Amino acid sequence: MPPTEQTMKPEPRVRRRVNWGVRAALLFIALGLTTVFFIATIVQPYAPDGTPLRMASHQSLGMPACRFKEMTDMPCPSCGMTTSFALLVRGDVWNSLRANWVGTGLAVFCVFLIPWCVLSSVRGRFLWVRSIEIPMALFIGVFTVTMLARWGIVLLLRVFD
Repeated sequence: MPPTEQTMKPEPRVRRRVNWGVRAALLFIALGLTTVFFIATIVQPYAPDGTPLRMASHQSLGMPACRFKEMTDMPCPSCGMTTSFALLVRGDVWNSLRANWVGTGLAVFCVFLIPWCVLSSVRGRFLWVRSIEIPMALFIGVFTVTMLARWGIVLLLRVFD
């Protein structure tokens, strides 16, 4: 007797485990982000007189000044991100937002991304998503648009200043 709709049960959806290369990549991302936060604790986001900087704190690590700013006398889209990370790891949220609020948002996102990467790697499955491609593309798109929008606002404020 052929199976009918009543006798056929739908097969449960099985979530595929990610391969070992993806799991290693997730751990590598978590390690890289942890390193970024460690470096943020080394960066000096305050001027010698104690006032918080808005940008250029990366120079405390011996790095050169922003070439875009040197050439155009205008900040680049990412100016202030290192400073915002460094201020945020010190708990100075207000000045982190003033330095670069997109950098503050990125830092908060990364704080949550670290345990997500580790847990997804350990479990062998992505937490809360079926596939990583769509959320990753969405994040990159939103981050890029937000960063450029903030940059546009900064440039407009300089014109009207």
